[in-house]
Amino acid sequence: MRNRSLLAMPVVLCVTSLLPPSCLGQSQDTAGASSGQSTAPSSPGSGQTLPRFGLAVGVSTLGAGIQAATAVTQHSNVRVGFNYFKYSASFDKDGVAYNGTLKLQSAELLYDQYIGGGFHVSPGVVLYDGNQGTATASVPGGQSFTLGGVTYYSDSANPVSGTGTIAAKKAAPEILMGFGNLLPRSSRHFTANFEFGAIFQGSPNAKLNLNGGTCDTPGKSCQSISSNPTIQGNIQSEQTKINNALKVFKYYPVVRLSLGYKF
Repeated sequence: MRNRSLLAMPVVLCVTSLLPPSCLGQSQDTAGASSGQSTAPSSPGSGQTLPRFGLAVGVSTLGAGIQAATAVTQHSNVRVGFNYFKYSASFDKDGVAYNGTLKLQSAELLYDQYIGGGFHVSPGVVLYDGNQGTATASVPGGQSFTLGGVTYYSDSANPVSGTGTIAAKKAAPEILMGFGNLLPRSSRHFTANFEFGAIFQGSPNAKLNLNGGTCDTPGKSCQSISSNPTIQGNIQSEQTKINNALKVFKYYPVVRLSLGYKF
């Protein structure tokens, strides 16, 4: 019997070495380790989705406008906007009757960088600046008018008429700052935004053009404006005076209030 037991021991040891660890009580430890890895919590806030789209309407020194925005990062947006306004009026100045129209029409592209809270700085560009003033001028025949400090009479046979335009560069850089976010990083949907700044458009340019004939006295010593160097000089003098007055608009001021909705 003792010899048989000694012979059986190597067989038992050999079989034991071939058994899987689970048979030796190791399955629970392995499963526990595997379970511990699979249930590790994800980092809070990972994969947070940025707002996709917002729309706003407002009023500003550029006219009535509409804007759309999308988020770029947690602290920045990109906006595109369109503005429009038109106003017409008639008036008399120095004996000349004017019919004028002011038209504000522009398109903007802005990058909103949020510094803290709702305060943002927004560099951008006016992609299209169609802001301009146009006017027609007329002086009935026989009526006096003043040009460059000199009094003339409109020729009854060829009354004075003309045009005038004021316009700026078609594209210009822009910088704004203000408060409000069209795409709040919260559950809010309705938003309000106030901002101010300037467009670096350069000085607007005025152009004047007069046609017809003028007389020194009613019906006498009349000649065409195009062939009168004195009148042409006076027109240039008046045009220069207007351009000097327009230099204050080298930096066009922008003040805007808008209301928006985040979709």
